[in-house]
Amino acid sequence: MKEKLLTNKKHGMLVLLLTILTLLCSVALIIYGAILGGEDAPAPIFWIGMVIFLLSWIPLAGLKVLKPQEALVLTLFGKYIGTIKGDGFFWVNPFSTAFNPAAKTKLNQSGDVSTAASIFSADGNGNSGNVHPENAKISLKIMTLNNSRQKINDCLGNPVEIGIAVIWRVVDTAKAVFNVDNYKEFLSLQCDSALRNVVRIYPYDVAPGVDTTGDGIADEGSLRGSSEVVAERIRDEIQSRVNEAGIEIIEARITYLAYAPEIAAVMLQRQQASAIIDARRMIVDGAVGMVEMALERLSEKDTVHLDEERKAAMVSNLLVVLCGNKDAQPVVNSGSLY
Repeated sequence: MKEKLLTNKKHGMLVLLLTILTLLCSVALIIYGAILGGEDAPAPIFWIGMVIFLLSWIPLAGLKVLKPQEALVLTLFGKYIGTIKGDGFFWVNPFSTAFNPAAKTKLNQSGDVSTAASIFSADGNGNSGNVHPENAKISLKIMTLNNSRQKINDCLGNPVEIGIAVIWRVVDTAKAVFNVDNYKEFLSLQCDSALRNVVRIYPYDVAPGVDTTGDGIADEGSLRGSSEVVAERIRDEIQSRVNEAGIEIIEARITYLAYAPEIAAVMLQRQQASAIIDARRMIVDGAVGMVEMALERLSEKDTVHLDEERKAAMVSNLLVVLCGNKDAQPVVNSGSLY
């Protein structure tokens, strides 16, 4: 299905004025026919005016008002006849109807109707039957879809909770209306599926031996550390799925990322253990450097002559003092060194 724009329908004001003029003329004919007929029977011109009066209301059904970034998809007896876009006062075939199956569907996104009666239609699937023309309009504005958080296993099997915000807009109204049953629900489901497919490629944090790019070489990609790359892959994945629905995905962003509650405490202990190990490693490296510097300074200045056993004892004492968690309690030797 290809979108067909109706560009020569911006005649709403002209049709409205002509309709009003026709109504006034029909009223004049009715009055003139009644006067001309006298008390016996109205003159034929009376009936002509009455018919014109009754039929002149029909063109008013074809008047459509659109605001900027709005569109109406029109069908005539089930056949797609075109789409009108842009702001203005339009006139179309009075027997044509505006069609939008997603008019009554409300998702967790911007740009949707907010009244409780408009959330879902009677069938409970978000499909609209007889939709008021005002609600049948398709918004062409940029909108944001905030999908609910999902619990997904990463590539290591750890369950993580993740949520995304997808910025999108409709670019082909015919595809959006006719190629899918409900383009809003279709977008939401495809976002969930694409998110699941991408997240299972990455670990939550950097892990050894994990290939996230598919080139056969382990890399340092992760959900936490490569959020920009992950978001771009999610956007491309969603876009490839919604092309047939006439939707353009402008951007996708990760709005929430955390371990699932059942393993969050364990993973926190693991991170704390890693942090403690890294801190201890840094402390030991610094302590060893300080001990080496102390021994070198004592040897250079020939301050104290120490044999290997005393050097070992000195190194041991310095490492205990420098690497300990608590302040050292020194023991003062008041006798000889040996």
